[in-house]
Amino acid sequence: MRAPIVVVGASLAGLRAAEQLRAAGWEGPITLVGDEPHPPYNRPPLSKAFLAGTASSASLTLRPRPSVADATWLLGTRAVRADLDRRTVDLVDGRTLPYRALVIATGTRPRRLTCPGPSVGRHTLRTLGDARRLRAALAEPGARVVVVGAGFIGCEVAATVSALGAADVTVVDPLPLPLLGPLGESLATELRVRHERRGVRFALGRHVTGFAGRDRVTGVRLDDGRTLAADVVVESVGSLANTEWLAGNGLDLTDGVLTDAHLRVGGRPDVVAVGDVARFPGLRYDGVPRRVEHWSIPTDTAKHAARVLTAHLAGAGAGADTKAGTGADFGAGVGGELAPFAPLPTFWSDQHDFRLQSFGAPALGTADARVLYGEPGADVVVGYHREGRLVGVVALGGRAAVAAAARHRADLLQQSPTT
Repeated sequence: MRAPIVVVGASLAGLRAAEQLRAAGWEGPITLVGDEPHPPYNRPPLSKAFLAGTASSASLTLRPRPSVADATWLLGTRAVRADLDRRTVDLVDGRTLPYRALVIATGTRPRRLTCPGPSVGRHTLRTLGDARRLRAALAEPGARVVVVGAGFIGCEVAATVSALGAADVTVVDPLPLPLLGPLGESLATELRVRHERRGVRFALGRHVTGFAGRDRVTGVRLDDGRTLAADVVVESVGSLANTEWLAGNGLDLTDGVLTDAHLRVGGRPDVVAVGDVARFPGLRYDGVPRRVEHWSIPTDTAKHAARVLTAHLAGAGAGADTKAGTGADFGAGVGGELAPFAPLPTFWSDQHDFRLQSFGAPALGTADARVLYGEPGADVVVGYHREGRLVGVVALGGRAAVAAAARHRADLLQQSPTT
């Protein structure tokens, strides 16, 4: 029997990789390895509808395409080591899987605070198990909740918990405004105002130094001497890429898995990385390799990587497919080669009764942010520019703002790379 393509990581990125391998023509065996016991599910609702109790776990489950019905799923099984020279993956249960090609799709895990104090009552939110535990902790109304981290997940959790009737919700962050990095000062200021109008409080420009309590958390200590009373703490302080199992192969694992412009890893044509773990060159902007943790990236990376991998396995290299892919590539390359991977990052975030919708890379243009539609305080769309060039668009508000932002998507897609 032929060795399979092994996909390590069985969440959204892994599922999409398997589906896209079939779409690209791979008819051989596929084995997916995932450390969670659940089949692939949709993560964005975990901080919103699922946490609020309006969505069930069954409603989050992703339905695989019929083309991967014959794939082998090894769930609840963690990969602990890979030998890229021998083409094997070792599993935590002692098994060794040989592979014909390898797809790295292990994603990320939450970063944790290392401050002194009890651990009981402290939560993260990445997996379905995390969300279930946090939802149970919030079952009693009137809880005092401290969210550490004013990024997307932190702000979403604060909005959801506030609506659930928490007695007090405070968001702590070392930066002076929520989501300052991706939004810039003007829009981040407006975001803070909208949260505060709905009862969320902020302790910004502050660091957590420890946690009060003996057996469980009763408070969060800050660097200004204050202690915020807390029954529940949610730590949303960034993520770490799951790359430890790849150590010893000579790869750049500085922040995720470094890839080339075709998502190949370590100069090996039989190994690709997809999803949150992949650190690929940002060819639409400056060529700097970055990880992009947006919902669209698993599908975009899977589509491109599958074409590259199946072309290699067919013996033709990356030039076997001339179709560039909708929204993910600039077009067919010279001589009919597949164009380098250059996605248009897209994210959205639902908070309270408004939405943040983004296209492009606004974080690269916060120094030159201009209102394109509406005005702060109402529906507003902001354009972000780098050296006079539009690199991102963000809407804040309702449907009108989101529709206005979407009209700029074509402009961003049509731009040529800067490198």
